[in-house]
This record gives sequence, structure tokens and C-alpha cells, in this order.
Amino acid sequence: GAPRREFPALPIHVHTHDTAGTGVASMLACAEAGADAVDAAIDSMSGLTSQPSLGALVAALQGTERDTGIDPAALGPLIEYWESARVSYAAFESGQKSGSAEVYVHEMPGGQYTNLLFQATSMGLSDRWPQVKQAYAEANQLLGDIVKVTPSSKTCGDLAQFMVTNGLSAADVKANAAHLSFPQSVVEFFQGALGIPPGGFPEPLRADVLKAAGHPRTFEGRPGAELPSIDLEQTRAALASKHPHLQPVKDTDLMSAVMYPKVFDEFQAHVKAYGDVSILPTRTFIEPLEQGEEVDIVIERGKHLLIKLLGVGSLDPKTGSREVFFEVNGFPRSVNVADTHLADKHVLRPKADSHVPGSVGAPMPGSVILIHAKSGQECEAGDPLLVLSAMKMETVVSAPVAGVVQGIHVAVGDDVAAQDLVVTIAETPQ
Repeated sequence: GAPRREFPALPIHVHTHDTAGTGVASMLACAEAGADAVDAAIDSMSGLTSQPSLGALVAALQGTERDTGIDPAALGPLIEYWESARVSYAAFESGQKSGSAEVYVHEMPGGQYTNLLFQATSMGLSDRWPQVKQAYAEANQLLGDIVKVTPSSKTCGDLAQFMVTNGLSAADVKANAAHLSFPQSVVEFFQGALGIPPGGFPEPLRADVLKAAGHPRTFEGRPGAELPSIDLEQTRAALASKHPHLQPVKDTDLMSAVMYPKVFDEFQAHVKAYGDVSILPTRTFIEPLEQGEEVDIVIERGKHLLIKLLGVGSLDPKTGSREVFFEVNGFPRSVNVADTHLADKHVLRPKADSHVPGSVGAPMPGSVILIHAKSGQECEAGDPLLVLSAMKMETVVSAPVAGVVQGIHVAVGDDVAAQDLVVTIAETPQ
């Protein structure tokens, strides 16, 4: 192949997903063209948005000059093991039944396809999944037909869902970009926080998006080159002080906190509240026990806890909790557990008036995680009002006009639907 002829001494390693069902054929063709290595997945975990089948590649090359030397029969125990392991995670299966050549149209990476499907479903877009896929292709072109790999693929997916939720076509986005509250990942992309695309940024879309976001700073080179230096041991000491249960602070903890501080803090809060849940059997962690079901938990070598669920008491209306009865190694125990399913958190809110510029609606469904604005505060167009979060997608809601904040209609923790009224601004007369 051309890459091999141009770079005869360079190792070529090919990775693909099997979304269209052509993965095995593609990897065989790559081998024929001079690839040194290709990626595959064990048969019981292969296909669809995973990698092509390892067993199929081994069998196809057996007896040829590219024979892998792997005994197909030796793969049997591995196939059976991962087939049984997959059952434990059945709750997370995407429900995808077959491959689809649509990938050549929307160009969605296989690693993102099932994640985006789950995200869209969680945001109430499951019945509009075909529209999301079409919008993904349009979003890719709006961004400049970019290379789509984490995190640029997330930017493309966030923009696609934003477009579907708000009923926007590609032409609508271009025409109204200076007045829209885009997902934060889209704003960061146009800031250059992911780097500079080979063909540059599409204009005037970039200028309009940044204008709507309040003209945040931009990067001209590699963003990481501007990161301040960090004292790792000082950070380790700070983590030990912040999370007393985390002793000692391992290198893996340190690296996680440095690269993903918010996620790390959320995880440590979970550990502090519930302990080390990694010792729970996978099925027990994912799904609740049935009444009468017993589970064997190994807390350390030679030490087992046999826990059996006996029953769940009635709701205490004063505390919103239920008493849960169970046995631990044959001894009766009970604990009060808050019933998180007690109340329907859905609140009907008034919608923003699209004919009133100062009537600010939520551009996406999500939860309010931060409020910048204050009632009576003056604001300029593009100033951040509040931040929404939904399925790892954050959106900064910006002021569409200059004026005075008349009212804030949500609080931190509130869930909102698309176009729910969140802030009212009395527009400054022109």
C-alpha cells in the first residue's frame, strides 16, 4: 500500500471498529497492504461497534504466509470466559442488533456510537436517534470535517444533540450562532482548547460562537504548552488532607486527580459514603437483590459475608426512608435507606418566550450545576448566566442581550427541560 511504500521502516498498526460489518475484510486487506499489526477482539466481545473477530482473522490466515501461529482451538476457553462475563454486564448492552453501513455517511466512531445512543436516550431523544445521526454528519461539516476521536468526537456529538433538541438545521446554526448558548465542548473546540485543526477553523462560525460565549480566550498553538507547572508531591499532600480516608495517596490516585479533578472528587465522595464497592459481585452492584436472594461477598482472603435480603419495610413519610431487613452470616440486621424513587422530581416549568430576547430558556435538558447571575445584576450579551450538565455534557447559558437580570427561575440541583424559562433579563434599550 501507499503508506508502506512511503514509510518502509515505520511500524504500521491499524485499529478499526466493525460498525459496518466489514472489519474482518478490512483488516485482511490492511495485512495484504503491508500493515505490521491490526487490532481485533475475542469473538464473544467482537463485532458491531467493537473490533472485528480475532477468531475469524486467525482462521482466515491459517495456512497462508501470514499465518498468525495461533491455534483456533486455544481461543475456545477465552471465548467462553468472556461470553459469561458479558452476561454480568447485560444491563449496559446497547440493544444494537446488527451492523450498519450508515457509518460511511455519519462517520460516527464505533467507540462513540453506543455511548451517544445511551446519552441520547437519557436525554429523551431515543425516538429521534435517526435525526441525531443525520445531525452528527451535519455537525461534522459545521466543525470543518474534523478528525473524530476523543475528545473531538464528543464535540461533534454534543453539537448534534444540541441541534436536534432545539430543532436547528446546519443553516440555522450558521445564521444564529452569535445568539446561541452552545455546549461547552463546542465553545472549547472553537477556542482551540483541543488544538488547531489541519485546515483551520471555519469562519465566520468560529467568531460567532465565541461572540455568543462572551469572547473567551483562544489558543494559537498546542494548549498543553501553556499549562502551568505542577508540584506533584504538594498535590499529593493536598489530596491526603482533602480525602482523609485515602491513605496513602497512590500514584494512580495522584494522576487521576491531576487529569480529572472533578471526576476524582465525585468518586472519592462515593467511596466515603459507601466504602469500597469494588468487592461487590458485579451483578449485585448493578441490580438490586430480590427478596430472599443471598450473595457471598469476599471482603478479604478467607473472610466472607453472606448477606440475604429478607424484606423492605413501608415508607416513613416523615423521613422519606424505608427500613431494609437482611441477614449477615445468619444474624438479623436492618438499616434505614432513603427512598430515592419516592418523589417524581419532574416539575412543570413555564417556557421561555422566543419572541422576547430577554426570556432565556434552557438550550438543552439537564441539571443546573452553577448559577453565575444574580437578580438585579447588570449583564452584557455573552455573559454567563448559569451552567447546565447532562450526561457529561456541560452547557453555559449566556445572556442573549445586554440588560438587567430581573429574575432567576431555577436553583442549583434543579432539573430542566429544553426551553424551560431559567432567567429573565430586562433588555437595555438600544
